[in-house]
Amino acid sequence: MLLALHRRLIRPAAYPVSSLFSFNHHLSLRRMSNTKTIAVLDESELQDGQMKEVAFEDGKVLLSKLGDKIHATSAFCTHYGAPLAKGVLTADGRVVCPWHGGLSPLLGNHYPRASASAQAISVRLVPRYTPVSSDVVIEDAPAPTALHSFKAHVADGKIHVTANAANTTKANMSRQPKLLASGTESSGRGVVIIGGGSGTFHAVESLREHGYSAPITVLSKETHTPIDRTKLSKALIVDPAKIEWRNAADLKIKYGTNLRLGVEVTGVDLKQKFVTIDGRDTLPYDKLIIAPGGTPRRLPIEGANLDNVFTFRAAKEGKRAVVIGSSFISMELVAAMSKRKLASIDVIGMEEVPFQNILGKEIGAALQKYHESQGVKFHMQSKIDKIVAAENSTLANGVVVTGETLPADFVIMGVGVAPATEFLKGSGLEIEKDGGIKVNEYLRVKSGPDTQNVYAIGLSKDTGDVAIYPQHTGGEVRIEHWNVAGNHGRAVGSTISGKEQPFVKVPVFWSAQGQQLRYCGVGHQYDRIIVKGSPEDLKFVAYYVKNDKIVAVASMQNDPVVSKASELLRLGLMPTPQEVEAGKDLLTIDIATSAALAKVE
Repeated sequence: MLLALHRRLIRPAAYPVSSLFSFNHHLSLRRMSNTKTIAVLDESELQDGQMKEVAFEDGKVLLSKLGDKIHATSAFCTHYGAPLAKGVLTADGRVVCPWHGGLSPLLGNHYPRASASAQAISVRLVPRYTPVSSDVVIEDAPAPTALHSFKAHVADGKIHVTANAANTTKANMSRQPKLLASGTESSGRGVVIIGGGSGTFHAVESLREHGYSAPITVLSKETHTPIDRTKLSKALIVDPAKIEWRNAADLKIKYGTNLRLGVEVTGVDLKQKFVTIDGRDTLPYDKLIIAPGGTPRRLPIEGANLDNVFTFRAAKEGKRAVVIGSSFISMELVAAMSKRKLASIDVIGMEEVPFQNILGKEIGAALQKYHESQGVKFHMQSKIDKIVAAENSTLANGVVVTGETLPADFVIMGVGVAPATEFLKGSGLEIEKDGGIKVNEYLRVKSGPDTQNVYAIGLSKDTGDVAIYPQHTGGEVRIEHWNVAGNHGRAVGSTISGKEQPFVKVPVFWSAQGQQLRYCGVGHQYDRIIVKGSPEDLKFVAYYVKNDKIVAVASMQNDPVVSKASELLRLGLMPTPQEVEAGKDLLTIDIATSAALAKVE
């Protein structure tokens, strides 16, 4: 409704094979001619466990040293361009983005540790002297593309890097991942994915990256390809063409994906292994990935279905906004709308302060104070009586709260999402009260007639994760984080391709609230919070404690504390609450040198 699409036919160009060879050969020669070797740094200036950004003509290169090996890669995260030198390096070969936790591996091998890999964008480094343009990949969401990596060697006390200068610029900081299979000539049933969001995109890419060559079919209610949905609420970008991960042509041709958009799965037969589409067509599968995401909730109140009452993550033009809900989706919209100088923005919440359940009262109060300084009015612990419209109109023009009418040109409900699993009733799967599905550590379903070939993961709409999965700190969780869905998809793609590993990643998310809020871990139902810094100045680090262990960390204006915390949680090296209270600084803890690696081996 808010995402207006223009359908267009996409047809691959029909070039003669000889022309394609000539064109590709020309490109290869051109790249070689632009490749240079430059001395970029004295060897003595880069120590074990250090990262440094160095100049390379008009571009930048990131140097990382692990033991006696030096690695050279792109200097910027491929998600939003964060400088990776300000991120976190680990001794097991991970570069973690300072902003959103994306991970890239510098080493070809993995070192699973006590818990999980952070959902910071991280990269694994590869051995010295090796041309590694195809080896430095993205291991964790949210980054959609991989880093360039370059040959590095030491001569005459200088570190020399060999690179195509164009690939060192921020404008060309990333490359498409290497696909070991395309699926363009595949046959059989293959994988069917229900859903069209972040989890789906990352599953498709992971399958092809790991060499899965059978067919992949995506069935999505959406009429567009998977998009960077965070930009809907964080930046109010509502044109899907501007925020799609891959366009339809790429997904069909490069990834060999059968895209069936604008269709609804109405049933699943897990015994006979087929799905029903739009109540009539059937499609068989070998492996099924359930990734339908969530359906935005509507409050059961009078007027909830008026035409300008939205549950989406974007708002139409208007002068006066009323927002129902005071957690992340709602407050991201509020932050974005505040910049547009609307006549009024009113927020209605059930808690004492916004974000109270997740971030705590002190931080919630500070964020409320910030938004009030931007002209936002809060009506907390308030009861909504109804949404009203003008006489003979289907448009809301007010929300009645405890007898007071708040004027509105549009109303947005941000009151959570429910997993979109109604179509699974009668399939034999056990659906939990909240609509989730329990899975094991490999994200395979734990119930139903087939527990080997059916997987449940993340999102299609909003962030309604479906999977209730085992968490590294114990217990089971269903986490409505966009990053989690993407990493579920990557994990399932790897498992189906024969590279089975348990899902043990540390959740990471972020939110734009005047300043960037970062958060890692699973801190719900915490026992207490240790706050360092000044929440009122939106500059703090908060540690969430449960059973006398730090299980989550949030920060504002303290990068890369959360990226470091996610790695400490993964490695099992997080300090105790008592150490933090006594002044322990996470950024001083060594996890990057050879000595640090010995601590966790």
